[in-house]
Amino acid sequence: MAERVLVTLDGEVRDADAPLLHADDFGVLRGDGVFETLLVRGGRARALELHLARLAASAAAAQLPEPDRDDWRLAVDVALEQWGAEQEGVLRLVYTRGREGADTPTAFLLVTPVAERVGIARRDGVSVVTLERGFSTDLAQKAPWQLLGAKTLSYATNMAALRHAESVGADDVIFVSAEGYVLEGPRSTVLVARGRTLLTPPPEQGILPGTTQQALFDLAGERDFTVRYEPLRPADLVVADGLWLISSVALAVRVHTLNGHALVSRVQEGEIEGLVDEAVDAAS
Repeated sequence: MAERVLVTLDGEVRDADAPLLHADDFGVLRGDGVFETLLVRGGRARALELHLARLAASAAAAQLPEPDRDDWRLAVDVALEQWGAEQEGVLRLVYTRGREGADTPTAFLLVTPVAERVGIARRDGVSVVTLERGFSTDLAQKAPWQLLGAKTLSYATNMAALRHAESVGADDVIFVSAEGYVLEGPRSTVLVARGRTLLTPPPEQGILPGTTQQALFDLAGERDFTVRYEPLRPADLVVADGLWLISSVALAVRVHTLNGHALVSRVQEGEIEGLVDEAVDAAS
């Protein structure tokens, strides 16, 4: 069982402890590239097709060459064979503009163990603070070059927000727009329960479309839930029957505290978490 697995898009298994990127790769110099993060469980990359579709959409938004999905699928198969089925893993698909002065993108896959914090968050839930993201909900339509709906390598703001949350004693963040609408987490989608209705903010507000949230919505309609995209305010989170941060690796993480105030969950314990697990296992 490998501790880390590194595979390039030609299917070659690389030494994960040896250098791979050139110092002038635009992914390093400028964060100019896109990526996806998937959960590996039982030797399978969960919701792979949803992630490949989003990788292609992000690449198109960033004006990168269209990824060859067959090449990515074959490289994923190689990485999974090397990783094995004994432990969960985090699979990252990384696609940059390549070296300065060249016209060949850089592409590779990396599998690593799931971080300890993820297991703790799944088990215990998280405390969250709301932070202003600094833009309006219509910015994605007015300024598409901001790449708000793409999963880019430019994550400095997201990581700074998480460090700020830690400095004030919280585990995670929910961003809000300049008008005070709920957006998303730095690495997650916001999910609210209102009775048997599951709500999430609409992607048109400049939100990255969530693959795990999409898999959940595809399944939840068959399980006596109504699903809906709807603009939300922080007050809607406080009075909700349940609040979760949804992501590909952590899956469904219950929010038990928001801005220092304990939240009351009226949803049967474990119901949403189990439904998300089932959804990602069923997703292609």
